[in-house]
Amino acid sequence: MNTEISTRLSATPRGARLARRLTAHQLDTWGHPYDSEVNHTAQQVVAELAANAVTHGRVPGRDFELRLRLTSEDTVRIEVSDARHDRRLRYVTDPDAANGRGLILVSLLAQAWGVTERTVGKTVWAEIPLKEPRPSAVNARGFGGTSPPCPRTPAPAD
Repeated sequence: MNTEISTRLSATPRGARLARRLTAHQLDTWGHPYDSEVNHTAQQVVAELAANAVTHGRVPGRDFELRLRLTSEDTVRIEVSDARHDRRLRYVTDPDAANGRGLILVSLLAQAWGVTERTVGKTVWAEIPLKEPRPSAVNARGFGGTSPPCPRTPAPAD
């Protein structure tokens, strides 16, 4: 089994969308179906990192790179590299800001994440566990059963 893929994508919104789709497909290939929590989490992390690469790391005429790698039986490492090294990552502290919460999502979804400087640009990486969380009688959100509602579906009203 191939445990790593790497591809360059155009530093455009279309390239960012393709990065997310490629991630979904690769995780499915590695045995984590499209509708699984792990696949959704990996897609969300890639979406945030690719959007940052396209929005803040773009250098005209340069692509960004997506790399997915199984580091062990239970972890996938996501790396998004761009050609811009002069912009530091930052959290948005203004609660009224229209955007800038992507890294907060990454820090919540990943078990570890960080930045590695490169000769040209930087790589933002994140590692997520591949094991599905064990179901409990009542999970952290207070829903009974084996899993919470789909994140794309609103929670039931009380």
